[in-house]
Amino acid sequence: MAGSITDVPGIRVGHAQDSKARTGCTVVLAPPGTMGGIAVCGTAPATRELDLLRIDGITREIHAVLLTGGSAFGLDAAGGVLSWLEEHDVGFDAGVARVPLVPTLSLFDLAYGRADVRPDAAMARQACEAATDGEVATGAVGVGTGATVGKLLGMEHCTPSGVGTASARIGDVVIGALAVSNAFGDLVDEKGRIVAGARDPRNPDKFVDTSAYLREHGMPKPDAFANCTFAVVVTNARLDRREANIVASMAMAAFGRAISPAHAPFDFDAVIVLSGGDLSTDLTAIGSIAGDLVDESLIYCGRAR
Repeated sequence: MAGSITDVPGIRVGHAQDSKARTGCTVVLAPPGTMGGIAVCGTAPATRELDLLRIDGITREIHAVLLTGGSAFGLDAAGGVLSWLEEHDVGFDAGVARVPLVPTLSLFDLAYGRADVRPDAAMARQACEAATDGEVATGAVGVGTGATVGKLLGMEHCTPSGVGTASARIGDVVIGALAVSNAFGDLVDEKGRIVAGARDPRNPDKFVDTSAYLREHGMPKPDAFANCTFAVVVTNARLDRREANIVASMAMAAFGRAISPAHAPFDFDAVIVLSGGDLSTDLTAIGSIAGDLVDESLIYCGRAR
């Protein structure tokens, strides 16, 4: 499939990062009238405003999504997106002000780079300024700058990950995805081959099969915490909040194909779906394709080192 999330009309993506400190953030700017939905799995969240995407929410539109490093500290970066959007007169009209609505997800990259350097409002503004509807940089950029996978044997034996993206079409309907993986487990391709994961301490050129290791030896490091995988799926098809949540749940199934093991106790995983168009198509088809695109994007995360 290949392609990019920005193949969806109206979607812009921007990255900003500190490559030396190995952290960064990525913003997805949405067109007017965009509706959102979400699926989550896991118990270690660093999030902001995800309730805007709940199936029973009353919010009429979402203006941007921020994916950031820095764990809970990185959530402060959302302020930079809000101020940038406010300056561009984007937000919910609350009568006395326009209030931008920006769901935010933050991954734990503090153990890979510098723990005292995290994305902030200034970095998020840089990402907004850099946002484009053209080609999206992938690999160790933006939120993927400090992403790693394969934490079975500790950070010293993990593998750098990154950002991946893909898109597909059904006639005039376009679906796109962008993903970043900071998972405990390994990333595997469509044939089950490990593309990024825990390295063998005796031979760093080889991977340890995390799932096989767990079956034989159990968990060696009970403090392997603070991992996550995030995906943003966008489409110009018309979805209401209920339908966007259904597509998010279907797309989440891709985590089980691309990550081994998926949804570990140390992971917090999330898929955000944005619908900014008015085209009609089959909901099941969109959900199925969304899962394929997330799968492809996650595999690319492992290959784009």
